Amino acid sequence: MGKRYFCDYCDRSFQDNLHNRKKHLNGVQHLRAKRVWYDLFRDAAAILQEEQTKKPCRKFLQTGQCDFGSNCRFSHMTEQDLEKLSAQVQGEKRLKELQREGADIPPGTIEDWLDKRAQRLSTAQSNSALPEKPAPFQYPPDWPPVQELPPSLQAPPPGGWPVPPNLQWG
Repeated sequence: MGKRYFCDYCDRSFQDNLHNRKKHLNGVQHLRAKRVWYDLFRDAAAILQEEQTKKPCRKFLQTGQCDFGSNCRFSHMTEQDLEKLSAQVQGEKRLKELQREGADIPPGTIEDWLDKRAQRLSTAQSNSALPEKPAPFQYPPDWPPVQELPPSLQAPPPGGWPVPPNLQWG
């Protein structure tokens, strides 16, 4: 069958030879999948700048779907999405400025801390209704049935296997 090449971007494999690999790597589907993958790691400022220059997609606004998906040249973001993205960019800028000034900034925000605290308290309250320690699982008596292992699979005795006389050092 030969070697196969697996493309992580496209999540598919094909027979690996020069012609097939070159055809795949230059194909439209591969280039789109690769662009979508790298777009996942763009910073919020670049996304905001790009989305603000685009016009809104009429089809997406009317139906909530667009036939072009991520390849659409129009924006699929609502005004609320753009506001949230803008707030995120402003927060990142403030954080960078504070770091440049040398301010000691604890990781996360107050909202993160409050969310974690609320989760911790709710789990503590739900755990208090449960018994202190659940009974450990026990197998029924005589389960599983004890079987003798063949000699090749048995563990060696505590002193090791006895050495036959013809293999002992002389």
